[in-house]
Amino acid sequence: MSWKSRTRSLQVFDTELSADTVEWCPIPKWHNILTCGTYQLQKSPDGAVEESTTPSRIGRLYLFEFRQEGSLTPPLTELQRVDTPAILDLKWCHVPVSEKPLLGMATAVGHIQLYTLTESQESHWGLKALSSLEVGADRLALSLDWSTGRGDSSDVRVVCSDSAGCVNVLSLGPTSLTAVSQWKAHDFEAWISAFSYWDTQLIYSGGDDCKLKGWDLRIGPATPTFTSKSYDEQVLLWDGRNMRQPLSENPLGGGVWRLKWHPTHEHLLLAACMHNDFHILNCQQALEGSEGECPSLASYILHNSLAYGADWSQVTLEGPAPLYSPQTMETRKSHVETSGRGHVRIQYESPTASFDTSLEDDEGRYIPEAVTPTPSTTATIPPLNSAADGNSVSCLLATCSFYDHMLHVWRWDWAPEKACGSPQAQEGSESGDQAGDTAGALTKLTLSET
Repeated sequence: MSWKSRTRSLQVFDTELSADTVEWCPIPKWHNILTCGTYQLQKSPDGAVEESTTPSRIGRLYLFEFRQEGSLTPPLTELQRVDTPAILDLKWCHVPVSEKPLLGMATAVGHIQLYTLTESQESHWGLKALSSLEVGADRLALSLDWSTGRGDSSDVRVVCSDSAGCVNVLSLGPTSLTAVSQWKAHDFEAWISAFSYWDTQLIYSGGDDCKLKGWDLRIGPATPTFTSKSYDEQVLLWDGRNMRQPLSENPLGGGVWRLKWHPTHEHLLLAACMHNDFHILNCQQALEGSEGECPSLASYILHNSLAYGADWSQVTLEGPAPLYSPQTMETRKSHVETSGRGHVRIQYESPTASFDTSLEDDEGRYIPEAVTPTPSTTATIPPLNSAADGNSVSCLLATCSFYDHMLHVWRWDWAPEKACGSPQAQEGSESGDQAGDTAGALTKLTLSET
């Protein structure tokens, strides 16, 4: 059976400051809540970076709600923006704390900050600062991960890595975090740290010393349980029980910055590849023991800068893929002119010379995008393993890029050829950071400093 893969841009949002992390809320009632974090190094009026022993880095935390209200309304609504120190990472706790979602944020002033999602009297959602803990002076908190990836609400902990090469383990109390342990894990910046969700006494870290290391909290951090040296722009899949040889090696190029397993389709892996866009890999055969690379099912290439933030949403998409899709500027101008109203505001130009725009009339009302159906290509990659052969997959994703400060919300549809309906225009090529184990496998993230 031949399968078809399609991506569709739903909305583009200018974050104003450089965007580097996006996270959908993993708790069922709030699956439609999205956060985005930004990072900006302050510059002098002449455009030069300010000279200082402690450079000023500012950030902004955005809160959005995704709503499915039909094709005439942009689906993403901004609920809140909070000015903060520069943000390096965001992660939602996978379980509610005191019956509320809890968001962790790693900042450039070396703090892990906690926010709760609360509802106002006007039934609007907002983030409320709960507490903050400094992991060390004169350092940046670079990443964080919760120990709750398998839904365990007991002994909630956070692991954080920092620019001094240290890994920090923190414990969550009723209203705040408490430092449990800290150790020097890497010679340079430790860009990533993560729990093994299958055994949260195990921690993994990676840094600019080109090393991936494992740590067992039960025996202490004096010696890592393993060390693997690699800095080769590949995505490596590992069996956590045997770290001598990876299950699969996948050369994506561009500098692999972030990896996210799909929360329910356990074989799907989303990769943000800095200079080489965003890609969705099918890791099913590799995780089942077959040799070879994980084939790419789709690529999203409409960002114009470093591909940094990426995440899957667990929102169930209603209906088929929307019929509108970004087209050439000539097509859109014609559509607006013939409708006799409005103007086109260009927000973004893609590397493929198509334009992603916001169409509004003079009163700010949304104008649906023009439709110019074109044949889509057919993918020959084997389908995902599912309960019934022929099941289609429709996913909602968010990605963000750095220097062009853009947040994109898009959908990906993967379905048998006969179930795809009428052909539609494509964006990009056709073809969980729940970093940690899935079916006993650990995904290795190789990083490049920017």
